[in-house]
Amino acid sequence: MKFICLTLLIICGITNSRSEQYEVVGPAGTVFALAGEDVILPCSVKLGISVVDMRVEWFRSDLNDSELVHLYEDHDDRNTNQSQSYRGRTKLNHEELQRGNASLKLSSVQISDEGRYKCFIQSKSWSGDTTVTFIVGVVGRPPVITVDGFDYTGRLRLQCESEGWYPEPDLEWVVTGGGRLSSETAETHRNENGFSVKHTISIYEMYRKIHCRIRLKNHMLETLIITTSNMFQLWRKSAIQFPVIVVLGGFTAVLIAVFIHKYRENRQLQTENRRIHHERDELLQSQKIPKVITHLETDMVNATLGEDSNACLIQTRHKKEVIYDETEP
Repeated sequence: MKFICLTLLIICGITNSRSEQYEVVGPAGTVFALAGEDVILPCSVKLGISVVDMRVEWFRSDLNDSELVHLYEDHDDRNTNQSQSYRGRTKLNHEELQRGNASLKLSSVQISDEGRYKCFIQSKSWSGDTTVTFIVGVVGRPPVITVDGFDYTGRLRLQCESEGWYPEPDLEWVVTGGGRLSSETAETHRNENGFSVKHTISIYEMYRKIHCRIRLKNHMLETLIITTSNMFQLWRKSAIQFPVIVVLGGFTAVLIAVFIHKYRENRQLQTENRRIHHERDELLQSQKIPKVITHLETDMVNATLGEDSNACLIQTRHKKEVIYDETEP
């Protein structure tokens, strides 16, 4: 009985040891590469056991049809059924297969290559697999720094923006010497061209050189702006000139209002004079008074008809009298 138990223990130990030896391992984390670069998707058998005599298959596990990426079998590559998008871009290092390394080299990475890949290794008595998550990155345009004026405290407002990144990048403000500044506002948008980012910050005159850096993994783009004391002197002058401009503007507005008021009064007076002249002309026409007296001030003239209809007495405010008689030759 003891012999049987000992035999079973030995068999189990051998089995566990072999299972451990044939464990397929992948990368510790996500694999990242930029579009256009070459990348290695790690896959190996633990303890470096040779897989030259085994079947090694790479395929996309995140797609419904499980596209074949690369197949090694019977000591050779068998890519007759390989997905068209991977043709000519995959390679297994046959020398590394002897050391248990079945990592796949993928050349000229494309955006469509992003996804989950499974590395499947199979022998006549054993099989194992591991999954590799692959992310394809795109570096966007260099950041652009824009001066956006001053705030009410005299700080210079700066804005940094860039677009065309994938995945979302990190943006940071850095002063010369390595110190970092916190963004006041941060905006991120995504469209068919990738991610766009825009951050703003306000700085005092003490900061002379400001860097806007955008990072994507180990890749970075940077733009530098150098501030001068003239920028801040401009704000100081404007801070002094602004109240003066406000006062002058208010004074100008008062003058314009007075002018408009006087203009309207003058227009009303002219309208009233035209009305008076019109009434005077009508009076003269009705009484048949000659036009020679039209130069008299019509608002101060009194006209009186004599007892006979042929005579008229006209008296002005200066007590002057003019007698008109139609019977006179």
